[in-house]
Amino acid sequence: MDLPGLTTHEDVTRCTWRLSAPEYAHYHDHEWGVPVADDIQLFEKICLEGFQAGMAWITILRKRENFRRAFEGFDYQRIAHYTEEDIQRLLLDPGIVRNRAKIVSVINNARRACELVNETGSLAAWLWSFEPAADERPKVVDLACLTANPTSAASTRLSKALKKRGWSYVGPTTMYALMQAMGMVNDHLEGCICRPEIERRRQRFIRPRGAAGE
Repeated sequence: MDLPGLTTHEDVTRCTWRLSAPEYAHYHDHEWGVPVADDIQLFEKICLEGFQAGMAWITILRKRENFRRAFEGFDYQRIAHYTEEDIQRLLLDPGIVRNRAKIVSVINNARRACELVNETGSLAAWLWSFEPAADERPKVVDLACLTANPTSAASTRLSKALKKRGWSYVGPTTMYALMQAMGMVNDHLEGCICRPEIERRRQRFIRPRGAAGE
């Protein structure tokens, strides 16, 4: 009998949410929870998690390549120079979520990312300084469900620090989703075949170093 949140197929057990849509299979098995240290990849994850606010993640995942095209690979240095003309271009793009507030947020956050990198040298190092200690991570029960909307003390600290720097669409729930996606926490459920592999990757992962978070 399958445990709550887990499904076994052909003697392999994985988190049940993987079966919710075809696109989730690869995302669950090869991306979710894998540690990331590249500034542009992390900026993309922040932006996409922000676009998800109030929406299902599958909607964003299906449009991810369109987002990458529309936002020039999420190169925050380029996006920081976007103007009203770019906003109008993006609002006319049917391949993305055409929400003006969220589009403006990406541009604002790109400018804030440039400031942060100029100050600290690395977005990745700054973000990873918020990695929670083992004893403050939420117990993995059903957090791996992408609709669970969990938060944590660490995601709340990160949210407050980003908001203090002028970032938007970075609430505690959104930042916890970022922590899950970038490998800062491993929320594959106990029993999922991916959980031990993600933990091995986290143990081998060299955390970027730089200025500590606030």
